[in-house]
Amino acid sequence: MVTAIVHINAEVDRIAEVAQTIAEIEGVSEVYSITGEYDLLAMVRVAAYEEIAEVVPGRINKVTGVLHTETHIAFRAYSKHDLDAAFSIGFPESD
Repeated sequence: MVTAIVHINAEVDRIAEVAQTIAEIEGVSEVYSITGEYDLLAMVRVAAYEEIAEVVPGRINKVTGVLHTETHIAFRAYSKHDLDAAFSIGFPESD
């Protein structure tokens, strides 16, 4: 699984509409409205790096109201949720 974090600037009066449209794109797992330099943050999770090109410039950048995107590719996941899942594979939980 390849994860990309996409920061998005959108037209101010279309932020909610843009977020909803992006959330419906295959490969986008979540969209957040955020504070700071960007308006939205989209989490893209796909099977292969090549698919990021289909999702970000191919779909997200073409959404009406999107002004600019900046994409970051995740190398590794360190969240407690991901680590718990990785270490529990094949082992029964103890009580």
